[in-house]
Amino acid sequence: MEKLGLNEIRERFLSFFESKGHLRLKSFPLLPQNDNSLLLINSGMAPLKPYFTGEKVPPRKRVTTCQKCIRTPDIERVGKTARHGTFFEMLGNFSFGDYFKEEIIPWAWEFCTEVMKMEPEKIWITVYEDDDEARDIWIKKTGVDPSHIVYMGKEDNFWEIGSGPCGPCSELYYDRGPEHGCGRPDCSVGCECDRYVEFWNLVFTQFDGDGEGHYERLAHPNIDTGMGLERLACISQGVDNLFEVDTVRNIMRHIIKIAGVEYKQDPETDVSLRVITDHIRSTTFMVSDGILPSNEGRGYVLRRLLRRAARHGRLLGIKENFLYDVCDTVIKESCSAYPELEEKRDYIKKVIKIEEEKFAATIDSGLSKLEGYIAAVKEKGEKELPAEDAFRLHDTYGFPLDLTVEILSENGLSVSVEGFNRLMTEQKNKSRAAREGLDLGWSDNSEIDLSAFPATEFLGYEGLKADSKVLALVRDGDIVDAVRDGENALIVLDRTPFYGEGGGQVGDTGVITGPNGSVKVLDTKKNEYGVFMHIGAVSGEIRTGDAVSAEVDRARRASIARAHSSTHLLQKALRTVLGTHVQQAGSLVTPDRLRFDFTHFAPMTKEEIKKVEELVNTAILEGYEVNTQLMGIEEARQTGAMALFGEKYGDVVRVVRMGDYSTELCGGTHLDNTAKAGSLRIVSESSIAAGVRRIEAVTGLNVLGESEQMQEKLDAVCETLHTTPADMLRRAEQINAELKERGRQIEKLNARIAGYELDSILASGRKVGPVSLVTAKLGAGIDADMLRQMGERIAASEKSTVAILAIENDGKLNILCACGSDARAAGAHAGNIVRETAKLCGGGGGGRPDIAMAGAKQADRLPQALEAAEGIVASMLK
Repeated sequence: MEKLGLNEIRERFLSFFESKGHLRLKSFPLLPQNDNSLLLINSGMAPLKPYFTGEKVPPRKRVTTCQKCIRTPDIERVGKTARHGTFFEMLGNFSFGDYFKEEIIPWAWEFCTEVMKMEPEKIWITVYEDDDEARDIWIKKTGVDPSHIVYMGKEDNFWEIGSGPCGPCSELYYDRGPEHGCGRPDCSVGCECDRYVEFWNLVFTQFDGDGEGHYERLAHPNIDTGMGLERLACISQGVDNLFEVDTVRNIMRHIIKIAGVEYKQDPETDVSLRVITDHIRSTTFMVSDGILPSNEGRGYVLRRLLRRAARHGRLLGIKENFLYDVCDTVIKESCSAYPELEEKRDYIKKVIKIEEEKFAATIDSGLSKLEGYIAAVKEKGEKELPAEDAFRLHDTYGFPLDLTVEILSENGLSVSVEGFNRLMTEQKNKSRAAREGLDLGWSDNSEIDLSAFPATEFLGYEGLKADSKVLALVRDGDIVDAVRDGENALIVLDRTPFYGEGGGQVGDTGVITGPNGSVKVLDTKKNEYGVFMHIGAVSGEIRTGDAVSAEVDRARRASIARAHSSTHLLQKALRTVLGTHVQQAGSLVTPDRLRFDFTHFAPMTKEEIKKVEELVNTAILEGYEVNTQLMGIEEARQTGAMALFGEKYGDVVRVVRMGDYSTELCGGTHLDNTAKAGSLRIVSESSIAAGVRRIEAVTGLNVLGESEQMQEKLDAVCETLHTTPADMLRRAEQINAELKERGRQIEKLNARIAGYELDSILASGRKVGPVSLVTAKLGAGIDADMLRQMGERIAASEKSTVAILAIENDGKLNILCACGSDARAAGAHAGNIVRETAKLCGGGGGGRPDIAMAGAKQADRLPQALEAAEGIVASMLK
């Protein structure tokens, strides 16, 4: 068999099927597109489902791909074995009602024997037990030795998921030789040993199953094949697992160089090397495809992989951030097939480096705390960490549960995940309870069943006034014939110029006028059936069937249009300044201001905010014509129109184009020229969730109002500081310098006072065996930093001293223990002493032998704890 590199194998496969009339498609992103059933793309067929189901028309009836895939069920096993990985590439060729078994079986044999140069006698075939048709084709069309064809049952060779298209499959195996086998005389295809390796699955989708064992033949059967690229590379290169394949091995070599270790010298080192190698491949591709670290969903998968890799780096002795550096090798090995990796190199490395830096702080504080918990559990002879401790690690230190579970497992311990989840639920319930009682407005009216009414004809794009007819009136949750003076109501019209809240844009307000009364419309909403609901206060009388005039508040609509058009300009500017990974994650468009949520991994700098604001205002001043057009969804995408990920669009969509600057799918109301927005000012930029930022901004006259408010605040500050706007900065710097100097003087005085107090405390020491024990509760004015400084002095200069010192703040205790070198040699251990002392006050902690701190909540029990310290210390001394 010819020995080929992974990249060469990929190209040979795709080129081979191109020669058979297949259209080569680029790999789809790992982020599923318009498919909420998947967290991540996990197979070559997954992104092609719409073509198999008939939901979409494929670009050609014959397609071939090499698809990036992530599978996560076995994350915990990655590294522990050489077989498991999370990232892989799946080679595939597909027929959508075109060719079938007669074509794919000979092609598969041709590719294996002529392109890959596999020895025919080493290839074995399995077929479904009832599929004599496939067996005959293998024998007659390819000349396969019949003794190399094995029948298998439904569990192994029939592809079916519930009801729907399904069918038998035929799998190809490669015989690696008896030296890789188990030695049993009955060892053959299907054995669990490493001799026979399954590498290609040909699925013949020829039935429509009802899920209960009844099958009807499809008029146009399909072909769906899948072959793991890394597995084929293992066979070609004669290696045992994916970590020895050329491209993957080169990534591991980079890690080995950083860590200064060797592979296959130490089992624990090998585990860490495999974990990092696999996970950095996955995370590099995930970030490239627009996934950002977060605390839920696919973002949490990314975060978990990064954190697991970072921790194993520390187990290898790597102290600094390094994963972002290894990205360079991942990109180098794969950019020939995936050029977007090179294009996004800086962005990928930045995202990973920021996440590494965040985790560095988490892992330092959390690991120290977890080590203390583990020591306490082992000391008690127990096997399970209390769920409360795991929850505290998560809640206080941001330490993820899955990492806690993994580290506990390495120490032969466990934790109740059920108990942890119960505590999480309790916390969420408390938060939910705090929100109870909020006014949800028209909830009763919004829940009324209006499905029997036709969808409202919306006229608000063309004008702000229209003649209509009242179809329904709702008062207090009931449909009524009439509403009268002083009553609130929900009104359904046959046609309306009022925009119903949606797409982030608030509903219109205005007036509905009838023959005997009117309605002051305070809000407009739209239900799932396209029925517009006008909510307002009635004057006079409005009856079902009335002919009415509906008129939108023009000034308010204009303000909303300014804000909404500006959000489109804002998104374009953000993608220009920050990168094309920026995606809209939500918005709110009101007359007063706009709010725009977007995906990004770090706070924006002042320079970035300034540049974005400048780009938006430049686009406003350019006076771009705003044009809207209805078109098919596919045509709209081909124009480059931006769409919201996960948003459901119909066959016909509305495309809003602002010159050649911005093109988006949007159903909202807009200006006809960007110049009418006046200007935009960014008021704030903040985080609302992991990987999601929020910008709030104002437009039009609201910019002037914002400026006036800022001027009023500036004047008030100047008056307080007794200065002028021109001199305010110098005055502020002067005051800041004065405060810093006073702070330094206070620190010096506190340090001197603490020194006097410490000298007095040390003089009061009492002998406990070979050490001098001092215990004291320190007075007010000493904080945790000063307490630690005192401990460091004792540990460094008072060789035979054991000191237990405590301070109280707001009823809570900080307890410190410091042990000099001679005291430590005699058996004293600061971490153990402070932990036992803190327990007596309802607390816990631990740490190093020389100096350690703990916290406790029961300050009233401190005197008894300090009294018991002599016994605690004495029990440890040699």
